[in-house]
Amino acid sequence: MGAALEVCGYPVSIFFIVVNEFCERFSYYGMRAVLVLYFRYFLRFDDDLATSIYHTFVALCYLTPILGAVVADSWLGKFKTIIYLSIVYAIGQVVMAVSAIHDITDTDRDGTPDNLTFVLSMVGLLLIALGTGGIKPCVAAFGGDQFQDHQAKQRSTFFSVFYLCINGGSLLSTIITPILRGQECGIHSQQKCYPLAFGVPAALMVVALVVFIIGSGMYHKTEPQGNIMLDVCKCIGFAIKNRFRHRSSSYPKRMHWMDWAEEKYEKLLIAQIKMVLKVLFLYIPLPMFWTLFDQKGSRWTLQATTMDGNFVRLQNHPTTVNPILILTLVPIMDSVVYPLIKKCGLNFTPLRRMTVGMFLAAMAFVAAALVQIQIDVSVYNTSTLCGSLGWHKEYAAKSLKCVCRYFCLHYKTHKHRFPKHLFLLISRATFTITNGANTCEYSREFGFGSSYTLLIPSHFAWGPTDIQPNSFHMGWQIPQYFLITCGEVVFSVTGLEFSYSQAPSNMKAVLQAGWLFTVAIGNFIVLIVAEIAQIEEQWAEFVLFASLLVAVCVIFSIMAYFYTYMDPAEIEAQFRDKGGKEESDKEELQMQKKDVVDHHNEDDEAKQTKM
Repeated sequence: MGAALEVCGYPVSIFFIVVNEFCERFSYYGMRAVLVLYFRYFLRFDDDLATSIYHTFVALCYLTPILGAVVADSWLGKFKTIIYLSIVYAIGQVVMAVSAIHDITDTDRDGTPDNLTFVLSMVGLLLIALGTGGIKPCVAAFGGDQFQDHQAKQRSTFFSVFYLCINGGSLLSTIITPILRGQECGIHSQQKCYPLAFGVPAALMVVALVVFIIGSGMYHKTEPQGNIMLDVCKCIGFAIKNRFRHRSSSYPKRMHWMDWAEEKYEKLLIAQIKMVLKVLFLYIPLPMFWTLFDQKGSRWTLQATTMDGNFVRLQNHPTTVNPILILTLVPIMDSVVYPLIKKCGLNFTPLRRMTVGMFLAAMAFVAAALVQIQIDVSVYNTSTLCGSLGWHKEYAAKSLKCVCRYFCLHYKTHKHRFPKHLFLLISRATFTITNGANTCEYSREFGFGSSYTLLIPSHFAWGPTDIQPNSFHMGWQIPQYFLITCGEVVFSVTGLEFSYSQAPSNMKAVLQAGWLFTVAIGNFIVLIVAEIAQIEEQWAEFVLFASLLVAVCVIFSIMAYFYTYMDPAEIEAQFRDKGGKEESDKEELQMQKKDVVDHHNEDDEAKQTKM
C-alpha cells in the first residue's frame, strides 16, 4: 500500500467516507422516521398492515448485507459495490418521494391515492433495502482499508467517529424529517408534505453518492480476494454430506460433526468454523430482542398518534430520545457503570450484560402496555358511545381504530347524504348535508387525539356525540423509550463486542452477517404476529411480546451459563503450530526417504563399477 495524502496523521480520503456515511444515515433514518405514518395516513393502510409492511422492509434491509458482502468480496470489490448500490439506493429514495406527491398520484382528486402509488412505494422501498443493506458491510470496512499498519490508533479513532456519524445522522433526521412532513403542500389540495419528508432524504443520498465519488482518486482500493462466507458454507455443506454418506455404524464416530470435512478442508479452517458455530448457536434466541426493539418505529409511533401532543413537531416526541440517549449512555456505561460493577466484585460478563439488556427491553414493553391501557381509558370509551349510537360494541371499537388524531386537512363535502355515523380523519371540516330541498352546513375545529361522531336523524337535525381531545400526554412514552434504549446499549453494543472477541481473525464478517440476520428474523416475527395473532387489544399484544422476551431471556441465560469463552487467536496459533510441525515432519520424512534413495543409488553405482 503506497503512502496516502494525510492530514494530522489521517488519510484525507477518510473525510469523504465519513461525510458519505453521515448523509446516508440521515437519508435512511429520515425516511424511516415517517414511513409508518405514510403507510397509515397517506396510503390508508390499517395499523396491522402498516406494521407488517414496515417490518418487512426493515427485515430486507438486514438481509441484503449478506448479498452486498458476497458481491464486494467475490466480484466487484468494496469501492464499486458502494458506488453501484448507492445509485440504486438514491433511485429508490427518489421513487419514494415521487410516490408521495398526491397531485400526481391522486388523478381523480378524491383524496385517495391511485394504485400506481402503492406500486411506486413498494418499488422504492425494495430499491432502498437493496441499496442500504448492500453497502452496510462495505463502507466501514472500506474506511478501515485506508489506514496503513502504523496507523492503528487512527483507525480506532475513525471507527469511533464513524459510529458517531451514524447516531448523529439518525438524531438530526428524526428531528427534521417529521417537521417537514408536518408542513402542508400541494397544488390541487393541501395535505401533509410527505414529498418533502421523503425528498430531503433523497437529496441527502445523492449528496452522499457525489461526495464519495469526488474522493475516488484518493482511495486505496483492494481487489476482491474471495468471500470467506462462501468457503464456510461450502465446508459446512461438505461436512453434512460426508457425514450422511458415512451414517452407517460401521464407520467410526468423530469428535465433532464438522470433523467429517477433514477429507477436503484444512483442519485450521474447520477449527475456525467450529468457533463460529459455537457463537451462532447463542444467536438463536436473539431475534426476539429485535422483535421488540424495532417496534419503536411502528407500534410505538402509532401509539403516539393517539396521545396529546403536536406529533408533527417530533422534536418534542420521545422517538428523538433514542439517539440522544445512545450518544450519552455508551460512554457512561464504559467509563462509569461497568467499572463500578467490577469494583463491587461482580463478574458482569458480556453474556450477562446481554441478558440484562433483553430484560430491560421486556420492561419497556410492560411500560408501553401501561401507557396503552391509559390511552384506551381516555380515548376509547366505547360503551358510552355505542350506547348513544345503538351500535354493537365490537363494531364500534373496530371503527374507532380508523380515526386519525392529527391528520390536518381542510375538507369540504357537497351534496352527499352522510351515513348515520361518520368518523372524521381531519382537524377541521365543513359539512353540507342536503336532501335536494333542504341544506344544512356545519363547520368546526377538531382537537388532537380525539374522535367525533355526528348523529344525523331522519329530519336532518343533527347533534354531535364527541370524545374530547386526549389529555394523556406523549411525555408518558419517555420511560419506555429510556428502557428500550438502555437495553439497546447493554445488549447491542455488548453483543457486537462479544462477537468480535469470539470470532476467528478471518471470520469476523461471518459473525457480523449472522448478527444482522438476527435483526431480520426479529422483524419477520413482528409481521407474523401482526397478521396471525389478530389480538384486539394493543396493550395485550405488548404484554405478549414482553412475556415472550422474558421467556427467551431465561433460555438465553441458561445457554450463557454453559458457554465457555474462547481465545480464537490462541486456538488458531495451536493449529498453525501443529500444521507447521506436521509440515516439518513431512519435510524430514522426505529428506530421510531421499537419503535412503541416494544411498541405494550409491550402492548401485558401486556394484556397476565392480562389474
